[in-house]
Amino acid sequence: MLGRMLRRELLTLLTWLTAAPSRVGAAEAETARGAMRFPADFGAHPASRTEWWYLTGSLNASARLWGFQVTFFRSATGIVDAQGSRFAPTELVFAHAALSDLEGRRLRHDQRIARSGFGIARAQTDDTDVLLRDWRLLRSGGAYQATVASDSANFALDLRAAPTQPLLLQGEAGVSRKGPRPEQISHYYSEPQLAVQGRLTLEGAALEVQGRAWLDHEWSDAYLDPQAVGWDWIGMNLDDGSALTAFRMRRADGSVLHAGGSHRRRGEPVRNFGSDEVGFMPGRVWQSAASRARYPVQWQVQTPAGRFTVEALLDDQELDSRASTGAIYWEGLAELRDASGQRIGRGYLEMTGYAAALRF
Repeated sequence: MLGRMLRRELLTLLTWLTAAPSRVGAAEAETARGAMRFPADFGAHPASRTEWWYLTGSLNASARLWGFQVTFFRSATGIVDAQGSRFAPTELVFAHAALSDLEGRRLRHDQRIARSGFGIARAQTDDTDVLLRDWRLLRSGGAYQATVASDSANFALDLRAAPTQPLLLQGEAGVSRKGPRPEQISHYYSEPQLAVQGRLTLEGAALEVQGRAWLDHEWSDAYLDPQAVGWDWIGMNLDDGSALTAFRMRRADGSVLHAGGSHRRRGEPVRNFGSDEVGFMPGRVWQSAASRARYPVQWQVQTPAGRFTVEALLDDQELDSRASTGAIYWEGLAELRDASGQRIGRGYLEMTGYAAALRF
């Protein structure tokens, strides 16, 4: 039933896309570099082409551990309807939800897509409030409330993620370079070390859970250089309260087009990384039986903050989102270890462009 609904929605959207003129193009770098302003920048930016709110983390209950992802995407289609019809899909909202069941060695995931409007989907501009049918990410009282329920994957999340630290502005005051050209930037802030409490419902059984999470909010008009096929990214909450980000934009031959990241110790200023200061060295590789893509599920990551090992806690954390965003990618819970092999943190590893080149 869900598959038929998604296919019907996509068919309708494709009809509009082929019939209507487009107005979306790369923004000029000068107009994209305005200072961030809160609380407005917690909300949506309709003038930007691509935007996402990305909440990931770990959950604990009775000595059992899960990883979770709740992600909402907003995309401007560039469609202008001459008749001013409310049915014109000028903006799309996508959502992904995933649960990494480490004890059961299984990834559960679901996805949704709809055009904005009619009470079905929206992304508010004054603060974080993204809705897609009965899935929602809402910021209220400084904390985030994430609510998703999947009948097909038989799980539901009702979580509250509260800040324990100030906002972390990535790049130069929230302007993060993503490639060699001036316009290849994103506006990007993170909220690491979020304290999570709530309920996980799994196959009808409700569990009270707690944990740690990380939120990224990013928007851009020119995210991927034409040479880039995808990226590798980590966002890690360290046990000492620090936060570590590292990423690289990758060409088809595996070479690095651009890299970056940041490190912030608790109570100290953020240290942003230059492109030449970050290195990703792949280790053990896992091959997906579904897509045949090969993903490095272990990495050595070199940064100015140190050299770390990143180890996936479950190999099969590949998500097939071709019914919504059109991509197959790997996203999952991983551990961070220091040079001696000791675990010092936990967070999420994301790898895109391995099954096929990523295109926005």
